[in-house]
Amino acid sequence: MFNGSLTALITPFRDGKVDEKAFQGLVEWQIDEGTDGLIPCGTTGESPTLSHDEHERVVELCIEAAAGRVPVIAGTGSNATEECVRLTQHAKTAGADAALIVTPYYNKPSQDGLYAHYKSVAEAVDLPIIIYNIPPRSVIDMSVETMARLAGDFASIVGVKDATADLTRPLSTRQAIGDDFCMLSGEDATVLSFMANGGDGCISVTSNAAPRACAEMHDAWAGGKHADAMEINSRLFPLHQALFVEPNPVPVKFAASLLDKCTNDVRLPLTPANENTQKLVRDAMISAGLLN
Repeated sequence: MFNGSLTALITPFRDGKVDEKAFQGLVEWQIDEGTDGLIPCGTTGESPTLSHDEHERVVELCIEAAAGRVPVIAGTGSNATEECVRLTQHAKTAGADAALIVTPYYNKPSQDGLYAHYKSVAEAVDLPIIIYNIPPRSVIDMSVETMARLAGDFASIVGVKDATADLTRPLSTRQAIGDDFCMLSGEDATVLSFMANGGDGCISVTSNAAPRACAEMHDAWAGGKHADAMEINSRLFPLHQALFVEPNPVPVKFAASLLDKCTNDVRLPLTPANENTQKLVRDAMISAGLLN
């Protein structure tokens, strides 16, 4: 259903407000560079500090700019189930192709609570759902058993963005759920290992700054040119690393600003990249051939 290089889009700001022109320009650039799908309002899009109105507007702007050329998977997650349902309903109405729903953070539900959360959304909204499993941020880890139960009970639960960094997870997920379940990596640095273990693609941070290289890497892998894909990933590896020396999306916002795609603005409690991060990101982009 979804595969290749999909970008977890940053949300550009200017003077404290969403920079709508820059955001739609970013969408256009991503598509021109070969990106296979777009994800607005995820972690990288600073969804925790977007107002509800801003969140909905960013989703609408992405769908409008993409104009059906690539799928849009709208971030609609929340640790309040009713809010998650409402955001997912909006995504469907706006024309999103799917919803990316993070496991509820902070309140730490049990596996039964996780099941009930996604069940509520699946029953309320007829839209494909990608589970976003990211234990480092949400503190909880959806088990393969719970995921398989959800996929078996609800046809609309079609895949997972796996940010566990456990490279055995795609193997166990594939065995438990089957070949039709979409598995997308949430870790740029290990994406080829994830693909080798049965993954379908990556929801990428790095592709905000290197969309063409990321797309070419996935195209090479899909075409059986594994050595070429590994060479591209090796070239990008310093950038993969540099983009996480401070909390995401702080470094990638700086990277995008070097390419004149947006300002370096982030919203509190995040603060702009410090001098050390700026040097690491700039050097990695030069090494990857993205800057002179």
